[in-house]
Amino acid sequence: MFKALMLTQQDKATHAAFAELDETQLPPGDVRVRIEYSSLNYKDALAVTGRGAIVRNWPMVPGIDLAGVVEASTDPAWQPGDRVVVNGWGLGETAWGGLAQKASLKSGWLLRLPDGFTTRLAMAIATAGYTAALCVMALQKHGLTPDDGEVLVTGAAGGVGSVAVALLAGLGFSVTASTGRPQEAEYLKVMGAAHIVDRSALATPGKPLQSERWAGVIDSVGSQTLANALAQTKWNGAVAACGLAGGGDLPATVMPFILRGVTLYGINCVFQPNAVREKAWALLAEHVKPDQLAQMTHEVALSDIVQASNDLLAGRIRGRTVVDVNR
Repeated sequence: MFKALMLTQQDKATHAAFAELDETQLPPGDVRVRIEYSSLNYKDALAVTGRGAIVRNWPMVPGIDLAGVVEASTDPAWQPGDRVVVNGWGLGETAWGGLAQKASLKSGWLLRLPDGFTTRLAMAIATAGYTAALCVMALQKHGLTPDDGEVLVTGAAGGVGSVAVALLAGLGFSVTASTGRPQEAEYLKVMGAAHIVDRSALATPGKPLQSERWAGVIDSVGSQTLANALAQTKWNGAVAACGLAGGGDLPATVMPFILRGVTLYGINCVFQPNAVREKAWALLAEHVKPDQLAQMTHEVALSDIVQASNDLLAGRIRGRTVVDVNR
């Protein structure tokens, strides 16, 4: 028997409850994993609280991340005892996810735990950090270097933002962090931010083209914030968009694109091939310091997930949330 957080739907309302399950109740898969840690992301919180249309199949075990140990496998590529990490691939949406003590998975979804990482440390990074790395990789592919100027990170006190600030600073970039939580200014400076701006400066409608400031942008907010960031990006600059915490709309014009040559990169972390994932994890391992991860991470028990989900959506949690699924 193992414990799992189970989401069900009745009359279009989501209900979250803990269940004791038998391994025979797991969905089909090539590999069975004993989960040690998961994490709590914005998408997970939306699923758990029913505030977003995340879940596609019911009932559902939420959780887009997990890290643990292989218990059994029908694929010779994986052996009992192998330590693995899994991000995305529809976990918590179309396939049972990581907010449980066991998972049954497709073998192609697994990534070997990167050198130097424990399962807990991997979940301190998880999808949020891996997404931040994909954003940075997009800016690097564009040709952006520290000599080009400031890089803006919006939603900087959140999970993606915190790792993005630390990673960019580790690579030598001058980082400006945008946040609506002024009490987190010192925290963001410890993460590596050189400057802090209040999110209100980016949240109200502005001109289609504004004074050039940013060589690059990593945006997890969307909506008006992304529109203003685009309008403030320098000639031939690049913006990596990976989130919509502020809304899914984009009230912008084509002017930044056709008059300044700005490039907008859309970042999808769910279905990236493992070769790309390995590069992202290697970048994180090299340039994000363990003490930074420790400061941006707090831990909750699996039994605390419902409350933690509400706290995350209310902006009461900064950085990353690791979930110990065994308590």
